[in-house]
Amino acid sequence: MLSGNPIGFEFQRTVTSGIISAVDRTIKIEEEETASYMEDLIQTDATINPGNSGGPLINVDGEVIGINSIKITSAEGIGFATPINYIKPIIEKITQTGEFNEANLGIFAYDKEVIPYLDSKLNFTKGIYVAQVSVDGPAYTSGLKVGDIIQKIDALDLQKMSELRGYIYTKNPGDEVTLQVTRGGKTLEIRLKLGKK
Repeated sequence: MLSGNPIGFEFQRTVTSGIISAVDRTIKIEEEETASYMEDLIQTDATINPGNSGGPLINVDGEVIGINSIKITSAEGIGFATPINYIKPIIEKITQTGEFNEANLGIFAYDKEVIPYLDSKLNFTKGIYVAQVSVDGPAYTSGLKVGDIIQKIDALDLQKMSELRGYIYTKNPGDEVTLQVTRGGKTLEIRLKLGKK
């Protein structure tokens, strides 16, 4: 089931029901001649209308299991939610401090499962692939490059971008982290101070 405020507050607290079709889905999003991917999503056929995004995806016990994020406009009954485990660090910070200041690396990276869609010649067994580095972000000034494979952040082994994102959510702007990176067959350590998004 999902809930939200489609079509404004006149229809607030609208609830629809559906089933979970799959977990760990990856979808491609194309906007203004650019493409990106959202990973680790929950797929549901519960109706997602404009206004439902940001609302909870709820199981039969009334527990929030995800946050509704996006729908496929070219097909009926295909929507996606971000798993609640990735949102919990944000909720905990707001509960503890009353606010959430998102720390930022300044990168966009892909899971290894997405790489065959981008470049069939790329091949690696673990880590995440750095696809973009913002020139005004801490990763750029610390020397991280497009094409690097991030294998660890601090002591955490990485297999998915969502794991990196979840870890960063537990940090604050200004905190220092260490990345273990593979570049051209060599392993590097890059220390950086997280920025504020």
